[in-house]
Amino acid sequence: MTNNWVDIKNTDLVLIMGGNAAEAHPCGFKWVTEAMQQRKAKLIVVDPRFTRSAAVADTYAPVRVGADIAFLGGVINYLLANNKFHEEYVKAYTDATFLTKEGFNFDNGVFSGYDDAKRTYNRATWGYQLGEDGFVKVDDAMQDARCVFQQMKKHYSRYTPELVEQVAGTPKDAFLKIAQQIGETSAPNKVMTILYALGWTQHTVGSQNIRTMAMIQLLLGNMGRPGGGVNALRGHANVQGITDMCAYSDTLPGYLGAPLDGDVDRAAYLKRLTGKPLRPNQMAFTQNFPKWHTSLMKAWWGDAANKDNDFAFEYLPKKDAAYDILHMFELMHQGKMHGFVCQGFNPLAALPNKKKLSAALAKLKFLVVADPLETETSEFWKNFGPLNDVDPKTIQTEVFRLPTTTFAEESGSFTNSSRVLQWKEKAADAPGEGKADSEIMARIFVKMREMYRKDGGKAPEPIVNLSWPYQVAEAPSPAEILREYSGRALVDLMTLPNPKDPTAKPTVAVPAGQLSSFAQLRDDGTTACGNWLYCGSWSPAGNLTARRDNSDPSGLGVYPNWGYSWPANRRILYNRAAADTKGNHWDATRKYLSWNGKTWSGVDVPDMRPTAAPEENVGPFIMNPEGVARLHAIGMADGPFPEHYEPFETPLGVNPLHPNNPKAVSNPAARVYKGDMETFGKAAEFPYAATTYRLTEHHHFWTKHAHSNAVTQPAPFIEIGDDLAKEKGFKNGQMVKVRSNRGEVRAALVVTKRMKGLKVNGKTVHTVGIPIHWGFKGVTQNGYLANALTPYVGDANSQTPEFKAFLVNIEKA
Repeated sequence: MTNNWVDIKNTDLVLIMGGNAAEAHPCGFKWVTEAMQQRKAKLIVVDPRFTRSAAVADTYAPVRVGADIAFLGGVINYLLANNKFHEEYVKAYTDATFLTKEGFNFDNGVFSGYDDAKRTYNRATWGYQLGEDGFVKVDDAMQDARCVFQQMKKHYSRYTPELVEQVAGTPKDAFLKIAQQIGETSAPNKVMTILYALGWTQHTVGSQNIRTMAMIQLLLGNMGRPGGGVNALRGHANVQGITDMCAYSDTLPGYLGAPLDGDVDRAAYLKRLTGKPLRPNQMAFTQNFPKWHTSLMKAWWGDAANKDNDFAFEYLPKKDAAYDILHMFELMHQGKMHGFVCQGFNPLAALPNKKKLSAALAKLKFLVVADPLETETSEFWKNFGPLNDVDPKTIQTEVFRLPTTTFAEESGSFTNSSRVLQWKEKAADAPGEGKADSEIMARIFVKMREMYRKDGGKAPEPIVNLSWPYQVAEAPSPAEILREYSGRALVDLMTLPNPKDPTAKPTVAVPAGQLSSFAQLRDDGTTACGNWLYCGSWSPAGNLTARRDNSDPSGLGVYPNWGYSWPANRRILYNRAAADTKGNHWDATRKYLSWNGKTWSGVDVPDMRPTAAPEENVGPFIMNPEGVARLHAIGMADGPFPEHYEPFETPLGVNPLHPNNPKAVSNPAARVYKGDMETFGKAAEFPYAATTYRLTEHHHFWTKHAHSNAVTQPAPFIEIGDDLAKEKGFKNGQMVKVRSNRGEVRAALVVTKRMKGLKVNGKTVHTVGIPIHWGFKGVTQNGYLANALTPYVGDANSQTPEFKAFLVNIEKA
């Protein structure tokens, strides 16, 4: 979330798209209700189904699964064509005035630099023209054909209301009604917020779905403002926390880029990731990358990380390829992975193409499952009839099951969708032999370290030199861990040399001990911090995540002394944009941050150098070296502007925007492994679009183990619209079989009026809905895993699987 849950109440317009907040986030949805009641805000819902969110909306419109960018691109075109954008904001706070490189172009569905054989882009032609001074060239009038504004306008001119209806299935009049309401929030005294979830991320264009909405919010001037923002609704109490810790190979904690195979040494690594201002006076906050990274290495390796060994840089693995979870299972499927440790994760249910997953797990020598529940993954080898029809005799994988605690059985912090760390206390002991995940990891590590010390081994230094300063080595306490990643000064930190007074003697600036802010981190090895974003969460004042002061002096839902919000206890990111270019409030009813003549002040921690006067033109998007937000985003794997591509299993068989280019039907930069392309189904055999979703009564694959939830929603079902039911001769409650090119599921049929066939590109496209919560373990009525149907392909950037748009057929069981 750029903003936070409570801030939703400050908006004038809520758009829910790519999610179903009333169903999947019923507690957080109260802030939508409050906005509607207190500010008379309006609610728009765009979804393939008439959801519970739609049931309380002022405006609803359908959209075909996998066609969100067609709809959102149409909104961009509407805003630009009708002058419904916030001109002062766009010129000053985005890259709209920047000139793109001469070699950049877009032709017949692909951007410049595309390599068809590798399915990747060389992005050398993307980005901005630089002047001799090293700064980006600009056209303040936004009239130059190469400026981002004109390039964007040209790109989205194709997305007319008629095309939106043709591709997305949204009726033209419904689309225009919504576009008009969105456009009204371009006025300085209006704001809109967007709530999305997995309905946007679980596509092969998932990252670009979100990017398109970010572009809309930037055009409207709604980023960094109370009641605005792009707000991701996380599906678990600590999904944000585990994301921030980056426990995967692409990044290090705090979203620090990981070393690559081409980083020959630490100097090359730091040079690649340390920002340099691309416009005058910009903060380019990633200039601080060496401080963050050095402090991380000190937290991990202590005295073993020092200047003499480049702060243990060689201890880190150098990434030579992608190692996301789809790639891990691909390696497993190829027989190139021998062991897999699976902690708090049920991949047999949570990843696509169960048939491939099961075959991959069967090729392991050993599988370790650490979980409080008996998961499908832990019993993938066991026959459960048609629900898991395997032969245990042919599976040689040795499975170890380690019982862990649930959230209520250990103390610690959660980081919620709002980026707020909140401490919780243990409520009960774990049953039986259950142990906390941290203790299980610690016990394994201590034993491994003992073995390496005794017997040696290949490259033992990262293991034997790892800093392990906990009072009980085999059971680190959550408080110790929080203090570790909050950060500390290892010695007294002295004042830095003052160029204006070379004779001044240094004094103690920060005493040794816990730090208050990431601003105190240094790159000389005198500070240690496990995650720069969380620095200060346990300060000299104590555990700030345990604060429970519910006072809100501003009335804007800031609650500055409730928990700790990263970064720096800031509740709205980019909040310098809450004021105009002169430092005044955009809107007197939502006074958030302004320039008082000397400093930035207001109800939140400024996301800006406090003394940066408005006339210095320091941009509010300080993490970008250009200081402004990117409408033209060179960091994306599949293009600097979002473009509509069909799901890999398209009901149309063609991309209506590029009907003559078969290579631009689906995302040309999405990774497809050898053998998977052949498993994608075609509309001739599988004529119906399908999507998966969640229900209020269940939480992922957890609560099928809870009797109370099983009572409220006991059995799996398949949902279709009444028009498709009439066409097929189906009746409510009968058993049906849903098939894809990879597998099948069987369940009772629920016929509703919530889903209608949509007219798309000259044909009617019906949607089949498949709730995900059932499997062959639990106290609910057992059912098929929904991912028996889904394709093994992911988003081109995050590799999130395409669970929300695929092809099936449905017939009587």
